[in-house]
Amino acid sequence: MPRLLACCLHQCRLFLIALQFFTRLPIPRWVGFEEGWLRHAARYFPLVGIVVAAATSALYALAALLWPPIVAALLATLGGIYLTGALHEDGFADMCDGFGGGATRERVLDIMHDSRIGAYGAIGLIGLLALKCVTLSLLAPGAVIAALFVAHPLSRLAATALIWRLDYTRASGKAKALAQHISGVEFAIAAVTAALPAVILVWTGYLAWPALLGGALAAAVASVWLARKCVSRIGGYTGDCLGAVQQVTEVVFYLSLLASFKHGH
Repeated sequence: MPRLLACCLHQCRLFLIALQFFTRLPIPRWVGFEEGWLRHAARYFPLVGIVVAAATSALYALAALLWPPIVAALLATLGGIYLTGALHEDGFADMCDGFGGGATRERVLDIMHDSRIGAYGAIGLIGLLALKCVTLSLLAPGAVIAALFVAHPLSRLAATALIWRLDYTRASGKAKALAQHISGVEFAIAAVTAALPAVILVWTGYLAWPALLGGALAAAVASVWLARKCVSRIGGYTGDCLGAVQQVTEVVFYLSLLASFKHGH
């Protein structure tokens, strides 16, 4: 029994470390920190996505009572950005700048490391956020909440897959501590966690299987395409690539869900 309690406490600690790294939420002091824990915390990245989904869906539901859908979608998106410290959006913008403006691997990495945002990053980020808000505003309120609870953990699972399968390409960086290869068991835990909200939503009738499978497939295709792009351009991934994969797969899921509803699912 003491060993089981210690194991549960350690798993709780890993989740809270992941929550601290990817959001602004405070965690208790007793959690502590060791650099090696962050790598093992990767198994709980999708669970962090569920927390973000809960916050953004609650904000959307409240805003939808007062304002039109586009305003509610914008407020929910801005709330998610604030909660996560724009970590993923910053990575997407940096990847747009690096891949758009760099001709060599070294130049791409240098541009991505630059804290300033360039034309590619600004245009890409504006387009991404506009597409996200417009797509969500065109879904029914119940579908928006279902989409948030599936897309946030699913997109973070896609980013976790890069850690599982690819090599970290920088000698150092903010994501270096978490960018060590994770085991198949750890990725399986992440996958089960990401699947739980989707299974519950399908089982309760809030989401149809064809819509879910179509969105998951579209997100997987986008993730594989971006992963191949990362390997071909820089030989692996960086923390910015993780953020970009999360953002793109999230939006792709929303687009696929909207398309499925247009076709009766």
